[in-house]
Amino acid sequence: MPIINSAYHPPSWFKGRHLQTIVPVLFRKVVGIQHHRERINTDDGDFLDLDWSWSSPELAKSDKIAIISHGLEGSSRQPYMLGMAKTFNNAGWDTLSWNYRGCSGELNNKVRFYHAGYSDDLILVIDHVRKISTYKQIVLIGFSLGGNITLKYLGENNHRLPSELTHAVIISVPANLKACCEEISSTPFQKKVYQNRFLSSMKHKLAQKIIQYPDYLSHLNLDKIQSITDFDNAFTSPLWGFDNADDYYRKCSCNQFIPEVRLPTLIVNAQNDPILHPDFHPIEQCRNNECVYLELPPEGGHVGFVCDDLHLNHWTEKRAIEFLKTG
Repeated sequence: MPIINSAYHPPSWFKGRHLQTIVPVLFRKVVGIQHHRERINTDDGDFLDLDWSWSSPELAKSDKIAIISHGLEGSSRQPYMLGMAKTFNNAGWDTLSWNYRGCSGELNNKVRFYHAGYSDDLILVIDHVRKISTYKQIVLIGFSLGGNITLKYLGENNHRLPSELTHAVIISVPANLKACCEEISSTPFQKKVYQNRFLSSMKHKLAQKIIQYPDYLSHLNLDKIQSITDFDNAFTSPLWGFDNADDYYRKCSCNQFIPEVRLPTLIVNAQNDPILHPDFHPIEQCRNNECVYLELPPEGGHVGFVCDDLHLNHWTEKRAIEFLKTG
């Protein structure tokens, strides 16, 4: 589809890509969401923690649900996840915000966590929703890494998607994973504020995994892991069967799967996103696919898009509801 002219403009006092990214993470408070946790088992002996929220306080289910996927080292408790769930609940939708392996507050069972292209668990979540409910409409919402997983799933499975699945909304997606890793470490500020934050969480979990699985991981030297690419070379790639980090990024980046998406899908990426490389937004992939709409607001940061109010609500929450009505 042609690139959409975006209607998003940040508040006059809210300028700069770092401010637009960092402030909502640190200061946004979302109230009024009550999650009901469910744990499901995976076929390989692991588990996933799912957090449901319903549109009715009496827990009477709607006939439509949004399945929401978080970003790298996030969880269902991130402000952007809670804000999206609340917006959908208020619009009459149930939501399911799922946590990747090791992201729910409890270390997972297996030696591996998740990775940016591992869509099998998303398939498991969708199948679980369909098995235990009678929803007539299912939509997918993916933030950042969760957007990459979602787009990969849609492209790989375009001829066998569930009939109930009607739309997808993707926000701040790293369509080229290698370029994203390079951008996130491109300056000392980027390294300190973004890469090191993610890497600290990843290395903390890896340290626990080394204790949990010494026979597999005791050879790893955490001090030598100084970047996300180092982490993916040392841990992610060998455990998931990739040759190295470059091989992992090449095979899992969603830009190659976007041309195969056959579901009405909205992608919203800010042009000033400090984590996404500005030269690798999936413009041509979307332009040549009539099902995928790309919106590139000049500002918004990474998973930011704050509206003009004191609660730091996100414009993308309203935009997602609007797209479901018109897309």
